[in-house]
Amino acid sequence: MTARQAIIELKGVKLKRGSRITLDVPDFEICPGENVAVIGANGAGKSTLLQVIACLLHPGEGQVFAGGRHVGKEISAIEARRRMAMVLQRPYLLDATVFDNVAIGLRMRHVPKKEVQVRVDEALALFGIGHLAKRHGRSLSGGESQRVSLARAMVLRPELLLLDEPMSSLDVPTRMALLAELERIIKRTRVTTVFVTHDVTEIPFLADRTVIMAGGKIIADGPVRDVLRQDLRGALSQLAGAANWLLQESGEG
Repeated sequence: MTARQAIIELKGVKLKRGSRITLDVPDFEICPGENVAVIGANGAGKSTLLQVIACLLHPGEGQVFAGGRHVGKEISAIEARRRMAMVLQRPYLLDATVFDNVAIGLRMRHVPKKEVQVRVDEALALFGIGHLAKRHGRSLSGGESQRVSLARAMVLRPELLLLDEPMSSLDVPTRMALLAELERIIKRTRVTTVFVTHDVTEIPFLADRTVIMAGGKIIADGPVRDVLRQDLRGALSQLAGAANWLLQESGEG
């Protein structure tokens, strides 16, 4: 453990599907204020790691700690998940208005009606979609839908925001605009973030720490440019070109 209390810590975690090990993480932690990008090729174990962090998957071996408490013994998985919010690749919106989509988590937690109104209005304004409050959730564009999904997560004021390739279904202009917007919001709110992506060009927008995965293992972990300077041949060869481009753009290639 570091001097700071980790929000989430994994110790000796292994996950198998059949005889195949899909996740093998001896030691990993996320501390308050960190913005962590988890990258790797398809099948590297990124989303599996995120689901274990989110206490949605229980590892066959090892321990998960939330705020220093052992998940499953000292704190339940449900209690741990209440400290987090997750945004998936595709926004799954209810057959309801934008306001109701964003409010659903607060209502499930029995937040008073007046507070729900204030917090939802604030979350919609944060993502510039206040004008969509009365629109039907399923009538929106892809970019608008993902903004609603992000607002629905942020309205909960999570300690940890988990993003599972949230830009992958968007066109390039929309993706770049939303990444820049999300970077501003993360800095403003100071929410701790884990951002899973296979697109290394998204990293500078959101991360100060980069984790590279291959074969279910973490093979590099550190500051963005330090990690991207490492040899990315082999399992991550398809990411090397993008990493080199990033370093050249920053003037450090």
